[in-house]
Amino acid sequence: MLPNRWDACAIPLMLCLVAMFAVGFHETWAPATELETRAVSLDPTNLPEYALRTTLRMLAAMVASVVFSLAYGALAAKSRRAEKLLVPALDILQSVPILGFVSLTVTFFVGLFPTRVMGAELAAIFAIWTSQVWNMAFSVYQSLRSVPNDLDEVTRNLQMSAWQRFWKLEAPYAMPGLIWNMMMSMSGGWFFIVAAEAITVGDHTVTLPGVGSYLSLAIASGHLGAVGWVVATMIVVILGYDQLLFRPLVAWADKFRMENTSSGAPPRSWVLDLIRRTRFIRRALSPFAVLLGTIARWPMALPTRFRSVRRGINVDDAPHALPMQTTALGTVRRWAAGKPGDIVWAAALAALTIYLVVRVGLFVRTGVGLSEVFHVFGLALITMVRVVLLIALSSLIWVPVGVWIGLRPALAGKIQPVAQFLAAFPANVLFPIFVVVIVRFHLNVDVWLSPLIVLGTQWYILFNVIAGATAYPNDFREVSANLGIRGWQWWRRAMLPAILPYYITGAITASGGAWNASIVSEYVEWGSTHLSAHGLGAYIAETTAAGDFPKIILGIATMSLFVVLFNRVLWRPLYVYAAARLRLD
Repeated sequence: MLPNRWDACAIPLMLCLVAMFAVGFHETWAPATELETRAVSLDPTNLPEYALRTTLRMLAAMVASVVFSLAYGALAAKSRRAEKLLVPALDILQSVPILGFVSLTVTFFVGLFPTRVMGAELAAIFAIWTSQVWNMAFSVYQSLRSVPNDLDEVTRNLQMSAWQRFWKLEAPYAMPGLIWNMMMSMSGGWFFIVAAEAITVGDHTVTLPGVGSYLSLAIASGHLGAVGWVVATMIVVILGYDQLLFRPLVAWADKFRMENTSSGAPPRSWVLDLIRRTRFIRRALSPFAVLLGTIARWPMALPTRFRSVRRGINVDDAPHALPMQTTALGTVRRWAAGKPGDIVWAAALAALTIYLVVRVGLFVRTGVGLSEVFHVFGLALITMVRVVLLIALSSLIWVPVGVWIGLRPALAGKIQPVAQFLAAFPANVLFPIFVVVIVRFHLNVDVWLSPLIVLGTQWYILFNVIAGATAYPNDFREVSANLGIRGWQWWRRAMLPAILPYYITGAITASGGAWNASIVSEYVEWGSTHLSAHGLGAYIAETTAAGDFPKIILGIATMSLFVVLFNRVLWRPLYVYAAARLRLD
């Protein structure tokens, strides 16, 4: 089949992508000595190559995050026993700061390929992966727990296997939410790119060519012009992956939305439209489509029977079995488990938890005294006060702004790409401004470094409030207008209850991100000037740079404990209340 005019546009684009991956693979498999002979330079002509290396690392981490999220989320949603381990583990893992993962794993990954750049690349990709994957896994888990009952019954009446149901119903149902979280995760990866590409743990330093390491060198050298080049490069790269990756994915995934009526203005992507109009490219890609379709239709049956938690009905029974009872979370399929088995499993989990806590405690005890533990808890309380105050202040600002934008769909479509870029903006770029102003006017470091904590995380509140206001039914708006509900009464009776579930989702993400951001926000440097605020983030940053592993683990464990308790005591109960009492359907 001969190419058409659309192929003439698409083929060069495809060749550029192939060349990009080929160059990236060649540089990744280069000898490890090249990291020393080709040190990172502040010459801006190197930025295109650095941007390519950073983009490939983030894409590799994103692919790994998608695979992990689908597998982890599906297992947690379907297995009652696995859920008891996987969901709390996920809650803990997302609270562990990225420097915690880096400091404990960099030696392992470098040791896998000691003579190749690949080892350092894997360490950087893993660090980026830890900043992307957790909210994506939670998204898949929550989506699979809320699959509509009628759609699930259709797949069972068609006698689809569990494998077929996953690919034909559950994965497509989870796709829109997963892609949205992929965009947020990519922004989170940019926020911590410096820690991923310029890794320092004690006397062990790994620096990879990339935008993050370039920014790190510019900050250490006090080169303001180089920081400006980083900002310009980030704008180009973020616009590039927005146009070439996320917009096509959003437009493609729109067909999976479970709605009774089609969207009035479905998302469009010029890249997706271009591929659909090609002739040669589509024919070349058709074998892959056939292969994926064959895999999805493979009638593979899992050896374990599934059970619905609704009333203990065996969903693998005959079609005339009793209908399932409806719950707020939709259909949930789990592996059958008897009560004795549950007791044994719970006991095994408790024993494992106690063993790990004891082992960590014994290791920390080798280099940390009781006074140090109380000192770290005091620092954690200081950081917690910062996080609470800044999240509250951000909410007062962005909730009204988000409602105002969300009630105007045309404006929302223009604002969201800008907010996505701001969410990806690394706090490190603003270090020169904050350091110079604080030193020049002799300001309080504990106060004036605090805004850096919510620089990137506040946008999660704005994103989710915009989504909540956009979903607010027009009928409700008309009823409020007809009844004359205005001012504070309108906020209290109509809008705030409607957006509360969305706001809490954004606040949970913003709060967790703020704790992680405290590591790069409470300890900043510009050239030879170092500023350190009192707080747990600065403690972790300083002990990581010193390579003091007992103190590193103490700081990480304390931060994880505070984040988990904060979520369980405050955010989770509020989320359950909002989901159960303030639903619009």
